[in-house]
Amino acid sequence: MTRKLMILPAKDPATVRLVRIPNDFDPHAVFRRVTGLIAQVEEENPDYQWPDIEAVLEDHGFETVDFILGPSLD
Repeated sequence: MTRKLMILPAKDPATVRLVRIPNDFDPHAVFRRVTGLIAQVEEENPDYQWPDIEAVLEDHGFETVDFILGPSLD
């Protein structure tokens, strides 16, 4: 079975993240789920940083994937 990935875009290319989606997530619902998890972190800790979001995502079965950002296509 192919594992799905999600790009978490950012204005600063250095802060773009890539996460592996757990197999049991419906691809149509995963965007809403990740948005909710990120919002939860933002509400609980206004001074959050990426490791705070990463920890919550990992608690829900998401996995951060290392990648190399290639050249821009636009």
